[in-house]
Amino acid sequence: MEQQVNEAVVATRAALTQASAMAVQYSFSILGAVVLLLLGWFLSRILHGWALNGLKHVRGIDTTLAHFFANALRYAILILVFVTVLGQFGVQTASIIAALGAAGLAIGLALQGTLQNIAAGIMLLVLRPFRVGEYIQTKDVSGTITEVGLFATEMKTSDGLYLLAPNSTLWNTPVTNFSRERIRKHDLEVTVPGDRDIDDEMARLLAIAREDPMIESVPAPQVFVDSLSDSAATLKLRYWVSTPQWFKITRDMNRRVRIAFGQKVAGPEPDAAPAG
Repeated sequence: MEQQVNEAVVATRAALTQASAMAVQYSFSILGAVVLLLLGWFLSRILHGWALNGLKHVRGIDTTLAHFFANALRYAILILVFVTVLGQFGVQTASIIAALGAAGLAIGLALQGTLQNIAAGIMLLVLRPFRVGEYIQTKDVSGTITEVGLFATEMKTSDGLYLLAPNSTLWNTPVTNFSRERIRKHDLEVTVPGDRDIDDEMARLLAIAREDPMIESVPAPQVFVDSLSDSAATLKLRYWVSTPQWFKITRDMNRRVRIAFGQKVAGPEPDAAPAG
C-alpha cells in the first residue's frame, strides 16, 4: 500500500513538473507570438506607407495602382508573420503554405474573369492608353473616361449616358484615343462644276483656311483634287487644328465653306464627337 502511495506521489510530481515546464514553454511562445504579431503589424503599416508614398512619386503610376501594390505588400507581410507565429507553436507550416497555395489556385479558377479584369486594369493603369477626361472609341464602346479602376472603367457617352466597361474588354481590343495628340486632321470636300477654273477654286478654298487663326500653320493647310470627272471635280481641303477645339472649328469651317461656295460640303464625321 505504501509503495502504491509513493508511486502516485512520484507520478504526480512528474506531472506537475511537466505541466510547469509546458506552461513556461508555452508562456514564452505565447508572449513571443504576441510580440511578433505586434511587430509584424507595425512593420506592415510602416512599409505600406513607404511603398505608397514612393509609388506616388513614380511617374506614370496611377493612385489606384499605388494603393493596390501597397496593400498587396502589407497583406503579404501579415500572412508571412501569421505563418511564422504558427511555427512558434510547432505547427507544420509547410502544409499550411501548401493549403494556402491550393486555396489560391481554387479561388483563381473560380474568379478567372475577375482576375482577368484586374490584370487588364493594372496594364491600363501602367501603360495608360487613355486617361481621365480623354475621349476613346473601341469596336464596342465609346465615350469620355471618367474613372479607371482595377475592375472596370467608367465612361460618359456623347449622349450624356453612364457607361461601365470591364477592363478586359478595353485591353483586348484596339483603342482609338481622340484626345491624346495635340492636333488633329480634318478633310473637307467641295464639288466644283467642270466649267469653273480649278486653280482659282483651289486658291479660294485654301485662302479660307489660311485666314482662320485657329487652323495650324504647321502642318500647313493643303488643297488637292481628290477626284475628277467630265462634269465636276472634287477638291479636298486638308488642315490641322488643336484637338480640344477640333469639333468646334471643323463645324465652323463647314459652314464658312458652304456659304463661300454656295453648296453642301462633305467631310468625315467623327465617330467620337468632341475630342476634349
